[in-house]
Amino acid sequence: MGLLNVFNNKNSKENSVPNTSIYDIKINSLQGKLIDLANFKGKHILFVNVASKCGFTPQYKELQKLHDTYKDTLVVIGVPCNQFGNQEPGSAFEIHEFCEVNYGVDFLITEKIDVKGSHQHALYKWLTDKEINGYKNSTVKWNFQKYLVNPNGQLIDYFYSITKPMSKKITKHL
Repeated sequence: MGLLNVFNNKNSKENSVPNTSIYDIKINSLQGKLIDLANFKGKHILFVNVASKCGFTPQYKELQKLHDTYKDTLVVIGVPCNQFGNQEPGSAFEIHEFCEVNYGVDFLITEKIDVKGSHQHALYKWLTDKEINGYKNSTVKWNFQKYLVNPNGQLIDYFYSITKPMSKKITKHL
């Protein structure tokens, strides 16, 4: 079977994508250190693509409150992205400084990544692709879209930017 046929044959075993564990995905912190998502087994994880020059940027304050309120059962992870209106143009240092000085953020922030498109990071491939996450397809529409993963590493749901971090839509799962 030629290579082209493998990609065009939907029933081909080579073409099927097995569910991958969120805990197998590699991503670095804003400081360039590897974040081992497996360290968060047993806790909820909320991934939020963040930006410092967005109308939703004040949600950093509520994300910090969510982090402080549920720190025993939830890990909040901010994921800087510059794909929506170029609203996260800063360097790693500038992003860190902005979050800390303006919002007192001390929850985990990752390296700046792409959350959509041809250079989409593996984390967001998992979060947005039902064939990989085993639950639901989605598209990241804007900054501060939220993805909630349960303590067993399964996607619970995603929430658009307008959903505030302390919303019952999110906290009812915690």
